[in-house]
This record gives sequence, C-alpha cells and structure tokens, in this order.
Amino acid sequence: MRTTHALAVGDAADTGLADESVNLVVTSPPYPMIEMWDDLFSARDDTVAAALDAGDGDAAFEAMHEQLDAVWDEVARVLAPGGMACVNVGDATRSLDGSFRQYANHARVLTALAERGLTPLPDAIWRKPTNSLTKFMGSGTLPPNAYVTLEHEYVLVVRKGDPRSFPPGDERRYESAFFWEERNRWFSDLWEFGGTDQRLDSGARERSAAFPVELPLRLIRMYSVYGDTVFDPFVGTGTTTLAAMLAGRDSVGYDLDADLVSGFERRLDDLTERSRAEVERRLDAHREFVADRDERPGHDAEHYDFPVVTKQERRIRLYRASSVEASADGADREFVVEHEPFDGAEAAESSERPELSEDPTTTD
Repeated sequence: MRTTHALAVGDAADTGLADESVNLVVTSPPYPMIEMWDDLFSARDDTVAAALDAGDGDAAFEAMHEQLDAVWDEVARVLAPGGMACVNVGDATRSLDGSFRQYANHARVLTALAERGLTPLPDAIWRKPTNSLTKFMGSGTLPPNAYVTLEHEYVLVVRKGDPRSFPPGDERRYESAFFWEERNRWFSDLWEFGGTDQRLDSGARERSAAFPVELPLRLIRMYSVYGDTVFDPFVGTGTTTLAAMLAGRDSVGYDLDADLVSGFERRLDDLTERSRAEVERRLDAHREFVADRDERPGHDAEHYDFPVVTKQERRIRLYRASSVEASADGADREFVVEHEPFDGAEAAESSERPELSEDPTTTD
C-alpha cells in the first residue's frame, strides 16, 4: 500500500483542492481570544487590533471567528458526501477593559459549521491533565469571586450529508476495523491523555500549539478507512500528517507558516520504527485484553493468531510504514510512504515481545 502526503504553504481559505475530494478533516485552528494568536488575527484584519485596543472583547471575538469562517467555507466545499470533520478547539478566558470573562470558541465554531450544512454529531471532551493543582484564577480561597480553571478542550464532530455508504463486504473498510475494546474506549465522550511539548526551535513564534499524535491518530482510525484522504487546513508542525502516515491514509495540509512546513521532514527520521512500534502496541494490547477475559471471544482473526469479539473485526489488518521518500517544490513538501501488511511471522514475533511501557503515539 502506498500513501501520499502534501504540505503546502498558503491560506486554507483558498486551497485549490477539488470539490468533495477529501474524506476527513482533522484540525485545530488558532483559538480566538488566546493572546498568542492576537498578532496573527490582527495582521489579517485591522478591526481585530482596534477592538482589542478598545477593550471590546465581543467585537474582537467575532472578527477573529470571521477569519476562521472562510476556512470552514473551504472545508464544506472539499469534504466528500458522508465525510467527517473533527475540530479540536478550546474556549478562552481573558480580561479586557477590567472585565474578566469566558469566550466560547467551541460554540461559535460549531454554529459556523452547522450554518454551512454540516451536521453536528456527539463530541468529545479532551481533558488535558497538565495544569498544576495549585493553579487558580480569581480570589484564591475566598468566595465568591474565584473561577474554574479550564483543563479541557473540545473535539467537535460534524458530517456532510447522510452517513457514508460502502459496497457490501468492502475490503478497505473491513481491513480498517478497530478492535472491540478500542471502540469502547475511543467512542467515549471523555478522553484523557497528556498534551505535547509546544516549544519550537525556530520560526515566527515560540510555541506551536500542537496537539499530541494520539488525538489525530485516534480520529483518523475512527472516521476513515485505508485509501481515504485526510485534510488539515491548519497543519502547523504536521501532527495530522504524521498521524495519517502511521494510519495508512493519504493527507493534505496547509499552513501560513513556511518555517513550520519546512521543519516537518525532521519528524520522519524514525517513522518506520515508530510505525512498527505502534502496530505492535495495538496487537499486544489486544492480546492482553483477550487473555484477561473470562471466556475466549468467539471469532478468529483471518490475519492474526488471536480471537476477536465481533464478526466485523475478523478481517482487521494492520500496516506498518516501511519507507518514506520526500520531495520539495519551493516551500511546499510532498512525501510518499510505502506500507506493508503486518501479518504472519511478524505478528507472532511481536507477541513474544515484552509489553511496551509507553504508548509511542502520546509523545509528540
């Protein structure tokens, strides 16, 4: 299996991608009313800076979101019928003109997506256990003027049109199945895993605001199949691209920051090792799950030496990245990744390995 991945420097509001050409969008936009993004929004619209200077939070909030709205127009255009869009976004808290308040970014983004004809579906809360327990806002230990500390973000999920359909027994879909126990964990509305180091070595800003690989990797496996194309209009350091490579999907990413795009290639030095480790982790985890059950599951996997819980899992097949080639066209980058099925002897060999002490996808 071969996958292709394109990273382009440019405005995601005008990508040039064909209509209905992507199957899944996974992204995290700049968060309006978070100070690290003020300069970006202000440089693109003078009314943002004017509103902030005047202490008018409502006007600044709306002007920032109007810039994102142009990208949501593009998302709705390029998404194929039945395709999904998953948007990771957090709310903001801020004091302007002596007044402290919360700005509900998640509600504004979800409204914008719905206005473009995309159907809101149940979302997930991503709780990031990174904040100190001693951190507080407001009057400390004195009531009533203390404030709740935000330690979560939202993963909004929308679909274009009716649910996607496949031919009966479609090979790509059945090979892309996830394990029963993965389904039970992933499709919960509360996710808990750590964030990622956001410091940058160089470039226009000091922090990347990147999410951990686990987040896009999980979403790609939940909402796409082998052969699909994943689009990230705010690709940043390329975490969604990396996740698509690990998951065996094609991808396209856009970002305004050429330094971030050019730096992505450095993340691929250990791609093949990381890919193999992730496949082995999933197989090890499933074997452990089977071993801990009181009764043996009633179905046998076709490509592996273990049972599975449901008929839908029988044809599951995991692929590992075996090689990656890179090319450049000016500031843009293109990559071709070859994938091999992880079957037979390799799978048996992985079952003899000690249990991995760390999920390699949670460290970005």
